[in-house]
Amino acid sequence: MRQIAVVGAGKIGSAIVDMLRTSGAYQVAVIDQDAARLAALKVGEGVERICVDVRDPAALAARLEGVFAVISAAPYQLTVPIAQAVKAAGAHYLDLTEDVAATRQVRALAQGARGAFIPQCGLAPGFISIVAMDLARRFDEVHEARLRVGALPRYPTGGLNYNLTWSTDGVINEYCEPCEAIVLGERREVAPLEGLEAFALDGVAYEAFNTSGGLGSLCDTLVGQVRNLNYRTIRYPGHAAIMRTLLHDLALRDRRDLLKDILEHAVPATLQDVVIVFVTVSGLKAGALMQETYVNRIYAQPVDGLPMSAIQITTAASICAVADMLAQGDLPQSGFVRQEDIPLDRFLANRFGRWYASDDQALRSA
Repeated sequence: MRQIAVVGAGKIGSAIVDMLRTSGAYQVAVIDQDAARLAALKVGEGVERICVDVRDPAALAARLEGVFAVISAAPYQLTVPIAQAVKAAGAHYLDLTEDVAATRQVRALAQGARGAFIPQCGLAPGFISIVAMDLARRFDEVHEARLRVGALPRYPTGGLNYNLTWSTDGVINEYCEPCEAIVLGERREVAPLEGLEAFALDGVAYEAFNTSGGLGSLCDTLVGQVRNLNYRTIRYPGHAAIMRTLLHDLALRDRRDLLKDILEHAVPATLQDVVIVFVTVSGLKAGALMQETYVNRIYAQPVDGLPMSAIQITTAASICAVADMLAQGDLPQSGFVRQEDIPLDRFLANRFGRWYASDDQALRSA
């Protein structure tokens, strides 16, 4: 069996470890710089635990000898040193980061790498780009591509209408950093928390607004081919206004550690969540103006008997599917690989990608 090392023993890292381990196809090691977190990690037998300072590329590279691939589920601030270590070790590299600056550095590291470098393999960025590109290829000329994703509590409470379902650092980062878009054919940076829109799905009201990182490399791929392309995060109504107050009026965008502390002490976490994927592409087909839409919901559910949140399932399943396709030779074996180059049908047919089964065909067990 091929060996995969997962860096990061948090909620998402543990879900990735469990999915890979229970597939029976991989030997799994989990790496973290926090010995207590490693010891507390609840995973099955046969998973090696390695404590090493992942901020030190040389120290990490020394522990990666013979590893087929490394999956980074660590905070985005650690993306670059982990990628540097993986390049030095000659392994394949995959990550979940939504941070635009870190991804640009990973792309530079991919040049001359012996393995494939595949960043942004999660839900958004990640699966959302695979869906959007699949729809775009069906058109002769693409006018609009609108990507919307939300990881939402099913039973929200409080004025924020939100519960913590994944990395608090990641949420804050995407609310603060500039957002990429294509506007009237030109690549632009747009402000986070702007572009507010309201819509409803099956009678439930939502809002969506600009957030950073969700497009991955799609702007690079589609500039010159699409009039308008944007990504927005889905929330329940009223969330954006409160976050603007916290980040701008109270200037907490400049004190992110304080905001993280406030949110984690005041906003409960939950495993009872739902992920909504909503992509709309419009343009010309055989001279007619047409629109195609992909809508899906993935709910929290047990995975091999273990309870997992929807964001754990979708994020872990996405990166595990890409790693599995890499192992099977379905993806390039070296250099930079874009999410939008991954065929949607092959992804959904994968043993891990099956967790993205459409609403009316949703799997309830592996």
